[in-house]
Amino acid sequence: MPQSEKPSAETEVPVLAQDAEALFKDLAAQKDLYLRLAADFENFKRRSRQESESRASAQKEAFIAELLPVIDSFERALTSGAVRDSAQFYQGVEITLKQLQQLLRQHGIESGELVGLPFDPHRHEALSQGHDLTRPDQTILKVLRRGYWHGDKVIRPANVVVNDLTPSTKAHDAR
Repeated sequence: MPQSEKPSAETEVPVLAQDAEALFKDLAAQKDLYLRLAADFENFKRRSRQESESRASAQKEAFIAELLPVIDSFERALTSGAVRDSAQFYQGVEITLKQLQQLLRQHGIESGELVGLPFDPHRHEALSQGHDLTRPDQTILKVLRRGYWHGDKVIRPANVVVNDLTPSTKAHDAR
């Protein structure tokens, strides 16, 4: 290679300096872009959190607004003269309870008749055992407190009495 084609040390230094300067400018631009994106992401997270809180608040307010007529019905039942007539009072409370149950169903909250159904430890809490030879083993004999669920999620398990037809160990040991 002829010497005229070789880059000289004098020309290499400015080229390296120009390359370094271009790299620093590129780095500064990338850093600026990163900081802007990080700030945008933080703003997005804040807005999303605020929107979620606002949506939850609106849902609570809507549910309460739907619940207020039920409360009004209870108040009317208590302030009316029907309190003196227990049959009318009972009927008014029964109607109000049906309103409340309907409201829960509209919001996907379920509660059903459980007597005679198989015991499910995920939805039921067995508080005691009973013995009924006319019903299958491990079925619900009595509901002590109603349970509620939303789809597959249990809000409150039902407290139940479960049929237990297995011979007790004491009776077995006595033989």
